[in-house]
Amino acid sequence: MPSLFTERFVTEVGADFVTDRLGQDFVRASLGAEAVADLLPWSALNHILSTHQLSAPRLRLFRDGTQVPVARYTRDEALLPDALYAELRDGASLVLDSIDRIHPPIAAAADDLMRLVRELVQVNLYLVWGSHQGFATHWDDHDTVIVQLAGSKGWTVHGPGRPYPMKVDNDHGHEPPETVVWRGELRPGDVIHVPRGWWHAVRGTGEMSMHLTFGFTRRTGIDWANWLVERLYDEEPFRKDLPRFGTPEARATHAEELARTLAKVIADHSPDDYLATRDRRFPRRPEINLPWPVDGAEPPDDAIVELTALLPPTLETGPNQVALTVAGKTFRFAAAMRPMIETLIAQRTVEVSRLRETSALPPATFATALRLLTQQHLAVLKL
Repeated sequence: MPSLFTERFVTEVGADFVTDRLGQDFVRASLGAEAVADLLPWSALNHILSTHQLSAPRLRLFRDGTQVPVARYTRDEALLPDALYAELRDGASLVLDSIDRIHPPIAAAADDLMRLVRELVQVNLYLVWGSHQGFATHWDDHDTVIVQLAGSKGWTVHGPGRPYPMKVDNDHGHEPPETVVWRGELRPGDVIHVPRGWWHAVRGTGEMSMHLTFGFTRRTGIDWANWLVERLYDEEPFRKDLPRFGTPEARATHAEELARTLAKVIADHSPDDYLATRDRRFPRRPEINLPWPVDGAEPPDDAIVELTALLPPTLETGPNQVALTVAGKTFRFAAAMRPMIETLIAQRTVEVSRLRETSALPPATFATALRLLTQQHLAVLKL
């Protein structure tokens, strides 16, 4: 099945989404109900709500912008089914944060979006019946991609007030513009991108609505500048005390030295360098994959080997070994494993039999190599 974002969404909106429109423009696409049907069926949601301890603030209810007291629908941090039903019938919106951490299909969609935008993604669930407005007109301090799963929801998108506002900022007093960029209803399979700082309002249409919000914070010049500050600890002029009590000439000389040093650090550490460093440290999703990494058993030929790195890892080749860098850690393997690792990086998922064939390793050596990859959590096995 085609992936939700890197294939279906990009095919619909165009390959220029990440280069020209991400974070800059409101984007809407209709992928069809079948594209999202398997993300969160009712049976899966009921299982999650019944078997996970989802205490506030991770799970909470809102009605007309106000949080419903937790004691009205929980006891000992467990949901009370009849009380929850009553609150939802009365128009409360259910919000469940980080559902990607507990439901694999949504985790896979989040991973796919991470590979597209190269940022960490968190997914929150929103569920409501009726026409209540869960939240007043507002803007978010991060970019969002909204995926309508079931029912319908009315949206009004106004656009930005202050350009590129941030969570930590000098101005939080800006107001929504009077213009309306888009007003309409989302139906199952509809996907919209609302950039950071764009004012919007969401209202029920009278029927049920269930949607997912994929949120991510993109890197800014502030992040690059903070990274530069860490580099300044290597520079002696910046470790010196400021000559508060020195002569005017001494203070001026020191200021000039700081400026020269800072200019050199900036020239030697570009924004591209910062992003590349961050990509090399991009984390893996912590997916437990028992029993293979422990018992060392050989998986069947039709098992799927999946790379755990969310972004393409760095592979460097030496005379007798290869060095694979994932999540900021470098792993060194025999050079004979290079074809095997290159296949995993290129395909992300591949059957055991196919990986064995492309590795050109003897069967026993291949089994040992695969065991090493699973034990280091560089790959997981799926039946």
